[in-house]
Amino acid sequence: MPRPGPIKAIGNIVQIAYLPEDFDAAIRHWTEIVGVGPFFLLENIRLGEMRYRGQPSDAEFSIAIGYWGDMQIELIRAENDAPSIYTGEYAVKDRVHHVCIFVDSIAEARKACAEAGAEILVEGKVGNTGEVIYVDAGGGPGHVIELLQPMAGSDSLFAMMKEAARNWDGSEPLRIIG
Repeated sequence: MPRPGPIKAIGNIVQIAYLPEDFDAAIRHWTEIVGVGPFFLLENIRLGEMRYRGQPSDAEFSIAIGYWGDMQIELIRAENDAPSIYTGEYAVKDRVHHVCIFVDSIAEARKACAEAGAEILVEGKVGNTGEVIYVDAGGGPGHVIELLQPMAGSDSLFAMMKEAARNWDGSEPLRIIG
């Protein structure tokens, strides 16, 4: 029996992310039809030292995160047309855009991705202590894998979001952070 691939070995998927054509309609769908919520909106994010396919990029995006049990559902909205996975060929809409694995070491994630022959599409800093890479391990658009070494303090933010979802009564389906 073959062993699991090197990317699977570094962690489990904790997030499913979508790039909806209509961000507001997607929030309504997930909260009113599916029942996932509340979503927490972080607006106008820019990764530090962001590179897209090796070139500097000043892409800006907003994200809304809600929890379905232990799984994060992330909805993304591009805020500009700078080169990124949210514009161009990787900007698949209204279907799974990418999945995310939290990692303890971005260096180990890079090593596993290199072993798998995955192309690094995006890399950048998250706050002062976090880092992220998004890779195409051969599946192309819609099959991107995000490997995130969360910045310090993220654990408590995600715990607050998960707790809010535990007994959510449908009120305030979209809550702005920051």
